[in-house]
Amino acid sequence: MAEEIEWWEAETVEELVDAVAGDVAFIIESALDARGQALIALPGGNTPKPILEKLAQAPLRWKNVTNIPTDERLVPLDSPLSNVAMLAKIFLPKGARVLPYNSEAADYKLAGSAANARLSDLHFPLDLVWLGMGADGHTASIFPGPDLEAAFAAGKDVRAIGVAPDPLPSEAPVNRVTLTPSAIASARTAMLVINGGEKRRVLEQAIDEGAKSAFPVGRLLDKLTVPLDIHCLMD
Repeated sequence: MAEEIEWWEAETVEELVDAVAGDVAFIIESALDARGQALIALPGGNTPKPILEKLAQAPLRWKNVTNIPTDERLVPLDSPLSNVAMLAKIFLPKGARVLPYNSEAADYKLAGSAANARLSDLHFPLDLVWLGMGADGHTASIFPGPDLEAAFAAGKDVRAIGVAPDPLPSEAPVNRVTLTPSAIASARTAMLVINGGEKRRVLEQAIDEGAKSAFPVGRLLDKLTVPLDIHCLMD
């Protein structure tokens, strides 16, 4: 389990946006000062979008920052479901690098292998992994389903894998590519942002259960070896 877990509660969206954007900007700036570059993994979805837009306003050396999605839906880059398309729209105008996972591979497992090969050119470990969580306890695209055990069994040299959630999420019923638990767990810093009391209850249960949890997020957080900041927007 993470060495230390600290909860930060926000009463309003504006409070959440300011807190998370400020924390992420500090982490990026610290990485740039220490190593001259920063590699960060960012989530897609509605909750992160205003935070990412606020973050992009920070006066950072964006040309030395590489952004990758924690996970991506296997859809065309012009699809509204694409996580990397959102990241590109926000960060490319700032001069940052945004690395897509999508490929022409028809099979999701081949798409995962292609994404993993693309990530091999980057300087891991991640300086930051920013996670979200679904009401079903998935995080990134580590879902319940036939590929769950393969994701957790992936070695340290495997950074991305293709997955087929079962059942497919209704809001985006497509296969995915996700960072592996080992790639996430090796990050220098970790953050998780959730919205609402229902998700908080799921997350607290998952953390309590740890490696034995039926929720993928519980198993993943059990692998972390760095402190974890959890930002929660209260109902």
